[in-house]
Amino acid sequence: MDERVAAAFALLPDYLGWHMALSASALGLGILISLPLAVLASRFQAVRWPVLGVASFAQTIPSLALLALFFPLLLALSSLTKAWFGTTIPALGFLPALLALTIYSMLPILRNTVAGLQGIDPAAREAAKGVGMTPLQSLFQIELPLAAPVIMAGIRTAAVWTIGSATLATPVGQTSLGNYIFSGLQTENWVYVLFGCAASAALALIADALLGLIETGLGKGDPRRWLTGGLVLLIGIAAGVAPLALHSSKPAYVVGAKNFSEQYILAELMKYRLEKEGAVVTAKEDLGSSFAYSALRTGEIDAYVDYSGTLWANILKRTDNPGRMAVLAGLGTDLKTRDGVIVLGTLGFENAYALAMRRDRAEALGIHSLDDLAQHAGELTMGGDLEFFSRPEWTALVGAYGLNFKAKKQYQPTFMYRALGSGDADVISAFSSDGRIAADDLVILTDPRGALPPYDAVILLSPQKANDPRLRRALAGLVGSIPVKAMQTANYSVDRDADKQTPRQAALALAKVIKR
Repeated sequence: MDERVAAAFALLPDYLGWHMALSASALGLGILISLPLAVLASRFQAVRWPVLGVASFAQTIPSLALLALFFPLLLALSSLTKAWFGTTIPALGFLPALLALTIYSMLPILRNTVAGLQGIDPAAREAAKGVGMTPLQSLFQIELPLAAPVIMAGIRTAAVWTIGSATLATPVGQTSLGNYIFSGLQTENWVYVLFGCAASAALALIADALLGLIETGLGKGDPRRWLTGGLVLLIGIAAGVAPLALHSSKPAYVVGAKNFSEQYILAELMKYRLEKEGAVVTAKEDLGSSFAYSALRTGEIDAYVDYSGTLWANILKRTDNPGRMAVLAGLGTDLKTRDGVIVLGTLGFENAYALAMRRDRAEALGIHSLDDLAQHAGELTMGGDLEFFSRPEWTALVGAYGLNFKAKKQYQPTFMYRALGSGDADVISAFSSDGRIAADDLVILTDPRGALPPYDAVILLSPQKANDPRLRRALAGLVGSIPVKAMQTANYSVDRDADKQTPRQAALALAKVIKR
């Protein structure tokens, strides 16, 4: 069996278990909320239009955006609960994903339930009233059974939507089948991408088939059929989440990672160092920059690697550039004072934002610096990663050099390099420790006006684990121990087309470079 396929199967129990737990919980909660609302909406027009309107509006919000929007809401609520009750609410992971997917599941259940109840022959209600039934008895004994097939059709639609959307829970820190897709896209591991898509599709089809069996049984008045479908569905959910219960002990440490190859490698390296100390470690990957830092600050992850320039500009909101040593010193003081976050030290290399071009294109236009680039920007297309154009660094570059490109395009980092190679972009926001710079013979444009801050890779520790001796001992050996060439080699081993390594393999190879 191919090594990547074997690795994908090894991860399946954890990813599938969490995906099923999240989807089933969201769908169940959506049913519990939607059915009573739909009953009220079917009886009172004053309730119907607001309820259906709000549910319809929620459906127009892209599911990834809806998932992300719960992060700041829960973060603010967590601050209040900590001040009032001394406890916090998790702003990342299962809770925000559950809330968002519950809202996303409600519209088809609401619509179908209202349609099913309103479609009942009025004579049936009159007959129920004629034999002395109360409105509640009529609802449960006559109306809901008659509308059950239509209601089940809505639940089937909601189930498929929820299972598909649950793959997008990965960026907010919740493990799901989306972990295959997000990490696979970033590292160009198409086996992972296909595996994640196939597993999610298979899960949705199986759930739809079993719910369809229940729907058919209800429609034909065959209790054996719908009981069989319901029993098989419950057994399947129990079997899927059972591996989570078997490994339910909380890990001693949680390591974080953003959504690109270097972060995956460094997270695996930190896990490896902690495991050598006998610790149980897990990782939360594919986090956005602000999500990662907030998760660290609130103790949802214990350590991760960030970059001094990112912290300086995005977290501390600083626009000045006092130089490398001043930035590092300022970070150490300000992050500890403000958030209790500890900067353990630098890893020994810098992964700076820099604008890069293909060498032949840069030489043909005579572009060597950002000043040169500004003179040609109007005829060029700029490619950036998914967050670059909204970052302070981009604002600083535009302010310093007056960059005004013909067009701007956003890509996943992996596809950004592909776009440069194909000519779809002329300039990209590259990363200086990326091995593809040398492999693709790219030119890094100089920054004579010092618009971009330094980007030393630094290890951050959460306030809750800042004084943990084992964590400090395991990670202190990484400080100052990774030269940029070694990091570029490790990154390229994951990103290259042939003989691709996994982040774990790259991390183990990188560990051999470290002398401590």
